[in-house]
Amino acid sequence: MRTLLAIGLACFLLSCAMGPNYSRPGFDIDDRFRMAEGRSDLPSLANLPWWDLLRDEQLQQLIRTALEDNWDLQRAVATIDEFRARALVARTDFLPQIATTMNAPALRHTGFLVPGFPNLFDYYFLGNVSWEMDLWGRIRRATEAARADLLSKEENRRAVTIQLVSTVAETYFNILQFDLQLDIAERTVRAWEESVRIAQARLRQGMTSKLDADQFEAERANAAARAAELQRQMVQAENQLSVLLGRKPFAVARGRSLDEQILVPDVPAGLPSELLQRRPDVLVAERQLAAATARIGAAKAARFPKVTLTGVAGMANPALQSIFASPGHFGVFGAALAGPVFNAQVLGFEQETVEAQSKEALAQYQQTVLTAFREVEDSLIAVRTARTQSASQQEQVTALQSALKLAELRYKGGLANYLDVLVARRDLFQAELSWTSTRRFHLASVIQLYRALGGGWSPDGQPAKDPSKDSDHGEAHAHSISSP
Repeated sequence: MRTLLAIGLACFLLSCAMGPNYSRPGFDIDDRFRMAEGRSDLPSLANLPWWDLLRDEQLQQLIRTALEDNWDLQRAVATIDEFRARALVARTDFLPQIATTMNAPALRHTGFLVPGFPNLFDYYFLGNVSWEMDLWGRIRRATEAARADLLSKEENRRAVTIQLVSTVAETYFNILQFDLQLDIAERTVRAWEESVRIAQARLRQGMTSKLDADQFEAERANAAARAAELQRQMVQAENQLSVLLGRKPFAVARGRSLDEQILVPDVPAGLPSELLQRRPDVLVAERQLAAATARIGAAKAARFPKVTLTGVAGMANPALQSIFASPGHFGVFGAALAGPVFNAQVLGFEQETVEAQSKEALAQYQQTVLTAFREVEDSLIAVRTARTQSASQQEQVTALQSALKLAELRYKGGLANYLDVLVARRDLFQAELSWTSTRRFHLASVIQLYRALGGGWSPDGQPAKDPSKDSDHGEAHAHSISSP
């Protein structure tokens, strides 16, 4: 038995796993992003902890609540536990399989059919041992696939976390935008009400026409309708944020107003190659490709004969109370060879299936990388143009405020008609609403860039580590995609 075990162990150690070993696909990467400003070798914005990027204390509290109570994130964490258990199940195939049985007689018969073995109708205690020698690497490749699946679910949890925190921030900024726009609309309604009152007084005095008064009343009604719309959008945004926090709809407390939010002065993107190491969706696609590659080897190995070491040992006695005291012990040890015969063609089709799945995973990985670069470039140009657009619109609002004051003074003094006031206030109203939208877009574009770069969100409130610099993670990944 010792000789057979030594031979089996030597064959196991010397055998090679079938199928291709995984290696990261090559990708043409430039030295810098197309829309990046400044030096590309500066630390990426993604290295900044989220609490340094988002300075609003109330928003920080909302993010922490979401990280604790969001149900989508909890589901992602539970999925990790599921695939961790699956990986452990796959590893147990390396170990001998042991089973025991205890039979009781259906009929009383005390003879032996074959010398050295008990009759099936006697009492007996039987132990079976079976150990598959992984000569072709089927078990090793299956274990690699299971571990790659586990790593993909861990990265998927990071992706869900990034999406969650960025969505919470963007929804919060939407609420602040609606707050500010609602304040502008209500202030404009009050201004139009004053204009309506003046126009009605001038109408009674015969100093203006009913057309003037009706025009002012129409603009007042338009501003009031817009205020009602903004009120609805604000409450719906609160309800959306409540669900993200894992709560029933409630009134969300505010911190800094939209125009008080602090923006980072610089947004360095870092090196493009960092995307392949940081973006969780890219890493998910890569882990899935590694798992699909490993399954090719497992499918190939399944087409070859399986060599299994087996053993049977037991005790038998017609009397149950004497079974452990009886000298009726028996045992046998040997090797079994099993290979596909009639199902060989089916196994060939299964190999073709996993090879096609590997090609699908490769295409998905390539597409995910391209999408990552596009999102970064889109966010970079959005941040740059939103900053310029917001400054220009602020200048426009200042100019229109001055124009409105002059128009009102001229109208009250009888030096201008109602049309000057109407146009000036209408233009100011639209300009103020547009500026708040651009201000919110500027904040959101910074968040989107942070997310596109694979920023450091994490459930424990710490920046996410670069997988290439995490030795434990890197070793586990290397082990999961190469032959043992």
